Amino acid sequence: MRQTERTAIVLRYANYRDNDRMLTLFSPTQGRIEALARGCRKPRSPILNASELFALGDFELYQKGAHLTVISASLMETFYPLRQDFDRLAVGMYLLGVAENIIQPGVPAQELFMLLLHTLSRLTFSDQPWKPLTAGFLLHLSNCEGFRPRLSHCVHCGRRMQEGESTWFDHAEGGLVCRECHLPAHAPISAAQVQWMKKKLQSGASTWVDQPDQMAPYKLLRDYVESRLDKTVRAAAMLPRD
Repeated sequence: MRQTERTAIVLRYANYRDNDRMLTLFSPTQGRIEALARGCRKPRSPILNASELFALGDFELYQKGAHLTVISASLMETFYPLRQDFDRLAVGMYLLGVAENIIQPGVPAQELFMLLLHTLSRLTFSDQPWKPLTAGFLLHLSNCEGFRPRLSHCVHCGRRMQEGESTWFDHAEGGLVCRECHLPAHAPISAAQVQWMKKKLQSGASTWVDQPDQMAPYKLLRDYVESRLDKTVRAAAMLPRD
């Protein structure tokens, strides 16, 4: 039996009994954590707000055997303005779902944790369009999780792609395909979209700047990342129409 304190964000919850919730937390040092928040649904519970989606805080956890219980929580951010815009709320829930699908119990994921917080902050507190923001998140997630798209050479024949030439994208192989190698199943991608991805990968998530919606290959990156996940992200069904 021991107590620990973890900085974490609530990715999901499931109501349990009359007043409890089982929380799925994302810790940068411990990955996915499942913890029971007893009595959190009572109106005067001190951990009521910390037991909601998007809640970021320091959670004091009590461990007995394999089970964790939330004793207290020091709330740092709720991302509350998301709840005032259904489209942006749906996007935020999608980001949480993708992150939950990627992280593993006991496996540190500092880079992904910071990427998620950075993206949620922009989604909540800036006017940046949600499509390029989501595309940037998915692109950088693929990079930090080891399946960064290959954007310089054809993934089939190895020929170096020339700037501005017509290209396609092979989701299975994870990169560009030239005119000679492309098949009907490959997704077309414009030269501007290729340049968008290259610039975003070079600049890093912390230096994102707004760019026109059409330059961000949002649908392509969604299909690519979701093809790498173990299960469907349920919140994807809530996303605004393309």
